[in-house]
Amino acid sequence: MPRYLLSVNHSAGIYNGSRTYQAYDSQEEMEQAFADTAAFNERLEASGCMVFVGGLEAPDSATTVDGQGDEVTMRQGPYSPSNDSFIGGFWVIDAPDRATAEDLAAQGSRACRSPVEVRPFAGE
Repeated sequence: MPRYLLSVNHSAGIYNGSRTYQAYDSQEEMEQAFADTAAFNERLEASGCMVFVGGLEAPDSATTVDGQGDEVTMRQGPYSPSNDSFIGGFWVIDAPDRATAEDLAAQGSRACRSPVEVRPFAGE
């Protein structure tokens, strides 16, 4: 069965620089989004499609490592410092086809209240 990455894309405007996200208008809305996402994860697991799911720390927790040259360079921060958006979490799923993966991404997007990119793994 083909494998897909469903990545949750947050706009940079929701990150306030103190490792907290301002994606929600209230604490209650955030708690509901987390509950909805947990319920989606449970449905995904019950369907047999879930391979792995994970949330990521804020972009400033990243280290970018470049080993292409004679010396390895490391820089604190995300690879793309453009601040347009960042990946906040992801699902790795097995789905029979892209349409199913896209339907699951729509459900995940609705639950977490952020856009979700669907990308097949190479060679799938």
